[in-house]
Amino acid sequence: MSDPSHAIAAPIDDEETAIPLDEDAVGRISEGAPAWLSERRRHAWSMFENTAFPTTRSEEWRYTDVSRVVNLADLRLVTRASLPQNGHRPPMLAAAMDEDHAAAGHTVLIDGTVTHVDLDPALAEQGVILTSLRSAVHEHGDLLEELLATEGLPPEEGKFEALNAALWTDGVLLYVPRDVKLELPVRATRWLSHAGSAVCTRTLVVAEPGSQVSYVEEVLSEDFERRTLVSSATEVIARDGAQVQCVSIQRLGRDAFYQSAQRTLAHRGSTLDTLNVNLGASVSRLDLNAQLLGPGAHSDMLGLYFGDDHQHFDHNTSQDHIAPDTGSDLLFKGALDDHSRAAFRGIIRVHPEAQRTDAYQTNRNLLLSDEARADSLPNLEIEADDVKCSHGASVGQLDSETLFYLLSRGMSRQQAERLVVLGFLRDVMTRLPLGGVVEKVTRAIERKLQHV
Repeated sequence: MSDPSHAIAAPIDDEETAIPLDEDAVGRISEGAPAWLSERRRHAWSMFENTAFPTTRSEEWRYTDVSRVVNLADLRLVTRASLPQNGHRPPMLAAAMDEDHAAAGHTVLIDGTVTHVDLDPALAEQGVILTSLRSAVHEHGDLLEELLATEGLPPEEGKFEALNAALWTDGVLLYVPRDVKLELPVRATRWLSHAGSAVCTRTLVVAEPGSQVSYVEEVLSEDFERRTLVSSATEVIARDGAQVQCVSIQRLGRDAFYQSAQRTLAHRGSTLDTLNVNLGASVSRLDLNAQLLGPGAHSDMLGLYFGDDHQHFDHNTSQDHIAPDTGSDLLFKGALDDHSRAAFRGIIRVHPEAQRTDAYQTNRNLLLSDEARADSLPNLEIEADDVKCSHGASVGQLDSETLFYLLSRGMSRQQAERLVVLGFLRDVMTRLPLGGVVEKVTRAIERKLQHV
């Protein structure tokens, strides 16, 4: 079997499947949609047209010249899945799905369209909903009208957020009723196959009071022969006392631009933790905002990235403490080899009413070559006087004493470096010990370490 990591994703050759990113596309994908959604898409497109393209003059984009990363006029919006004629899944997709058997439910998205959904029947009987957004528009319209692209990620958030809100083709709705607890995670696998495409998807997770759920998403592809945009918008709502964990693992091929916007809303007494793992794509941009809306809410925000070649990772995070007695703890760690680069900009905002906030922010980087680079800008913005907040950042190289010790124990330099890198990154994963996630990410990192 050939190595799928070196395969080239196919270009688009179907004019009915792929259309330009313009106002006509909004009308075409709105056909058959309820009036509220059509109007919401048109409003989002208006916001997109009236919002300036981000530049490095903006503080939030100072490390990424996105105009050199992607030209939206060159892309085509994929409107339906491209399924193999022989019915066989690509080897890389099949391998990823085979690792995800232990789950409360599964979804599969190919080229931005949901092609498979399954859910434990016992959970469905308790009112849990796992379905595609395209279906949910008609089956659960009231819920989506209230929450989709409204208080979570409205189009006013930015240029790419508006584009996604206008042109999303499908996505995932996960709804957990009051006091229902899922012991196993819900898993989603997203596969991209067309070079030169733009794929826009959304995820909406709603956990009602007292519920418990974990959602694990993996997005992957083979290498592309020209620039491809993967736009993802994720809105997560944890009602009073809910416990929610959300994991995103990004393993896209080269020449992909992965643009991900995530917003989490944590209400009174809830726990809402996230883990973002960025390993693939040529350029990856994450905008992650956690809002602590009710007393007693808490959020752990974990991030892990490993770059080689000329990969570029840009992480923009914010922790908004709006209610009193809330807590958040952010830890992002990355290893960078070759000419890869990472940028981190994080801010803790403590609003005037958020007394007794307990918030932390840490970014650590390990450089494996002299050409790798990391930039880190942690910030605090505090408007309350009874708080505990701290932030820190570091950029360092492989510790020579540790390497010497491992070499003296008979390891090769390659083995020693692998062990140090895995140890450096592993503590992030172990803080969110979901079944299968640590093992899956470790295997992906080990594959990249073979080239260190």
